[in-house]
Amino acid sequence: MVNSRQVFATFLILTIINATSAFDYGQALDKSLLFFEAQRSGKLPQNQRVKWRGDSGLTDGYQQKVNLVGGYYDAGDHVKFGLPMAYTVTMLSWGAIEYHKSMMDLNQMGHVLDSIKWGTDYFIKAHSQPNVLWGQVGDGDSDHYCWERAEDMTTPRTAYKLDLQHPGSDLAGETAAAMAAASIAFRPYNSSYSDLLLVHAKQLFWFADRFRGLFTDSIPNAKEFYTSSGYDDELLWAATWLHRATKDESYLKYVVDNAASMGGTGWAMKEFSWDNKYAGVQILLSKVLMDGHGGAYTATLKQYQAKADYFACACHQKNDGYNAPMTPGGLLYLHNWNNMQYAASAAFLLAIYSDYLSAAKSVLTCPNSIVQPHELVTFAQSQADYILGKNPKSMSYIVGYGQNYPIHVHHRGASIAPISVIHSIVGCVQGFDTWYRRPEANPNVVHGGLVGGPDRNDNFDDDRSNYEQTEPTLSGTAPLVGLFSKLHSLNLKPATSPSPTKPKTIPYSSPKAPVEFLHSITSYWTVGKISYYRHKVIIKNMSEKPITDLKLVIENLTGSLWGLTPTQNNNIYELPNWNKVIKPGSECSFVYVQGGPQAKVTVQSYH
Repeated sequence: MVNSRQVFATFLILTIINATSAFDYGQALDKSLLFFEAQRSGKLPQNQRVKWRGDSGLTDGYQQKVNLVGGYYDAGDHVKFGLPMAYTVTMLSWGAIEYHKSMMDLNQMGHVLDSIKWGTDYFIKAHSQPNVLWGQVGDGDSDHYCWERAEDMTTPRTAYKLDLQHPGSDLAGETAAAMAAASIAFRPYNSSYSDLLLVHAKQLFWFADRFRGLFTDSIPNAKEFYTSSGYDDELLWAATWLHRATKDESYLKYVVDNAASMGGTGWAMKEFSWDNKYAGVQILLSKVLMDGHGGAYTATLKQYQAKADYFACACHQKNDGYNAPMTPGGLLYLHNWNNMQYAASAAFLLAIYSDYLSAAKSVLTCPNSIVQPHELVTFAQSQADYILGKNPKSMSYIVGYGQNYPIHVHHRGASIAPISVIHSIVGCVQGFDTWYRRPEANPNVVHGGLVGGPDRNDNFDDDRSNYEQTEPTLSGTAPLVGLFSKLHSLNLKPATSPSPTKPKTIPYSSPKAPVEFLHSITSYWTVGKISYYRHKVIIKNMSEKPITDLKLVIENLTGSLWGLTPTQNNNIYELPNWNKVIKPGSECSFVYVQGGPQAKVTVQSYH
């Protein structure tokens, strides 16, 4: 006879187990970030963790007399396509903005910022003039006719640009959005770099808006690979990110004034991707509304939120039949080619919208039911878990995660033995004959790459020639960085501890001083699970008179400091005896080391 108490206890245990995912999202995040290191073009840094890669593309832009070294290869090929690369940086930055606390807990913030900066450093080079943006390096056709390592490339490295006579509002707009989002991500850690990114973002948006056109009309070579459906969404997207980065109301006015004509309040979407940004715009603007900053624009922002709700309801299968398609196994299925990236981006967006709704103490009203914010996260988690192995094939579609993942990935570098093993060049045709057609597993694991994934019936063929299913992409993996960080935070159970005693600080005033502070991070390193950053602060005299007796208030300082002398008052520092005067136009600097965001530096007094 079965004891009823035992049955109940067993049921309770199973319920608790099912409530916690069996997947290690922290490890999944770590793998995902490695993928971006595998995709790097240019001179690789000393801290490169993917050792089977080497320097490549070191003459990119040379023929056009512009330095285009760096950036990312798009997928399993070696073309640097501007549109998906910019979208990738936007997604990485958005994840860093929303889930920085979880990333810090996982000791991954440095790697996330590195992955963003590898892209933005390249965009700074590519944006060589205010109205010039180099949008692609490499010829897609010739590149795809060869199967060779990036380190051995023999295909043309032709560079293609946008300018006043050859506009590309979609590409320039997405790059502006990427720079604006990255400026927010870097603001707490490197404010001078953040400011530089914002300058480029503003110029690129002006260029995109004033000189309109599809980038594929100006760069026809990209059309076969990344056909843009339009540029209105990118213009709204860029303006929305610029508003968030600057708080400048003119950008909010732009998205409101153009809401109808550009489709922001007209298009109801079931997809969010490198090509279609409407759902992202609608959710970002919903946050503005729910945060109480709608003001005179409230009516239009409500229309934007109605479309955001449509997207969330459609993905969550609560949209009165007008739902996003799904496979029998529970995966959002929107495109036959590389569908997994669309499921990943939708899940990321739903997780963010859930946070926005929760912060506003609001709910999602769908035609079929009222959906609580946590239900959106649960659905987003179902997509992440499918990706990591909870699917009919029990297959992890993140390369290198788990015990069963694709081993015949459609990726040139991963499928050919590295230069450390085969020192001779692997030629274009030789690569096909010797490596592409071999039945064995790839010699290199391209950790973290999200492959295209299964078909509409959850079937998957792990074949190197099956590029629709086995090729990983930048745009597919990028949303997972934020998504895995979010899901990791849900699994945390922090221990309670007494609140630390807050040190007493003396009251101070902050007179408007003629000095400028320039913050930057010069290096970082890891000890155990903690990342430490070396911050350099330059103090520049902007006046025409010498500055003496300068006293600074430094708050939130948790580490060591060099270059200033502490006073008897807590948090107050002064210039050292050997440098008491800052002459007009001159500057001095100090350095401090700590984990986390930069300290707050203000002026207490000066003469």
